[in-house]
Amino acid sequence: MSKKEIVIGLIQQSNTANVEENKQKLARNITDCAAKGAELVVLQELHNSLYFCQTEDVGLFDLAETIPGPSTAFYGDLAKKHGVVLVTSLFEKRAAGLYHNTAVVFEKDGSMAGRYRKMHIPDDPGFYEKFYFTPGDLGFEPIQTSVGRLGVLVCWDQWYPEAARLMAMAGAELLIYPTAIGWDPRDDADEKNRQQQAWITIQRSHAVANGLPVVSVNRVGHEADPSNSSEGIQFWGNSFVCGPQGEVLAHTSSDREENLIVTANIQRSEDVRRIWPFFRDRRIENYAGITRRFLND
Repeated sequence: MSKKEIVIGLIQQSNTANVEENKQKLARNITDCAAKGAELVVLQELHNSLYFCQTEDVGLFDLAETIPGPSTAFYGDLAKKHGVVLVTSLFEKRAAGLYHNTAVVFEKDGSMAGRYRKMHIPDDPGFYEKFYFTPGDLGFEPIQTSVGRLGVLVCWDQWYPEAARLMAMAGAELLIYPTAIGWDPRDDADEKNRQQQAWITIQRSHAVANGLPVVSVNRVGHEADPSNSSEGIQFWGNSFVCGPQGEVLAHTSSDREENLIVTANIQRSEDVRRIWPFFRDRRIENYAGITRRFLND
């Protein structure tokens, strides 16, 4: 049975091209979160390296690792050392020419509790993920841990209510989104604000629609475009946790590295679903069209 409350640590970090330095910084931040009482620690998307999807470069497939592999051993040891459930985000090499953007969850004893392969893969200027990642094939299945059933999704999945709903229908007790999202520095202030507010709003809406807390962990800092065809990405931080009515419990800044410690009350989901019984009132017999690409008539 899940605990009523979970103390969660969110690590919002900037990265460099040195993978080992990034991992050691993460290790220090995981230690800090655990020392502050975190039982569940969540890392940002593709946290071992720079966000390499700004360009299409076959040489960057060398960043990928098998699962299990060196990084799962590294993070499993950290989870065991500090007695935390740890949500990581790795570039998975499944086979030659077959790669995934994969979240791996570690139990407090260092074992792998489960994994999720990112389902929705973007292909936009600066975010050329379809070049690197095959869409996930593990479904929307929560991962059972000692702190609860975790509905782990990844970044671009954030925009899809279907993914959040299916995780909730499968018994997830909270939704977790490791993320790497930011601005094109050439956009004006109004456009940047619209994008950031849309990102926050859609995730809060998943909390409301499903009566679940949401944890979203983004990276921060500027990363240059290796091709020099753009001004790179300014990752906007703003990692946050909200409750089952979309209420923001805590959030970070847009421009600093931070470890955020938040307590989420899982029991509140039961209370909220009793007064807002959205699952009871779903008209599932009328939703067949949702499985079609578009409705033309």
